[in-house]
Amino acid sequence: MTQSTSALVVLKFPTADGAQNMLARVESLQKQQLITVNDGAIITWPAGASKPKTKQLTSMTGVGALGGAFWGLLFGLLFFVPFFGLAVGAAMGALAGHFAHYGIDEDFINSVRSKVTPGTSALFLLTSGAVVDKVAESVKDIQFEIIQTNLSKEQEAQLKAAFGED
Repeated sequence: MTQSTSALVVLKFPTADGAQNMLARVESLQKQQLITVNDGAIITWPAGASKPKTKQLTSMTGVGALGGAFWGLLFGLLFFVPFFGLAVGAAMGALAGHFAHYGIDEDFINSVRSKVTPGTSALFLLTSGAVVDKVAESVKDIQFEIIQTNLSKEQEAQLKAAFGED
């Protein structure tokens, strides 16, 4: 079975280096044309750190379909809102409503926020064309949890129009 729509997939790992290890596997799968990574980012949150480290993937995707503004806003919404005051929180609430138009709803945001915590890591991927059974087979030895939202073609186009860096 091949994935027909785009998906924003978050793979959450129980260790701070798990996402980096999975990234090497995903790069190999892309070279085998078993998945297309249109954009992505990685989060590592070492135990004891007050906030996670974030990095947009560029080696696999070039500039990326969405660009740094998308990832910056999403990660701000996910991880940094709790550290800000009420006024910023209200503005970010409005931003969360904006993301919902793109298929990134409050449940997705809350799920990621509650699961990606100190001592863990996550790999955020905007993917399409995954040969699901082959991808699943090749990563079955890695411990991770999937947090996913599927995007309609319209939502993907809207995201690219709003955040793409052409």
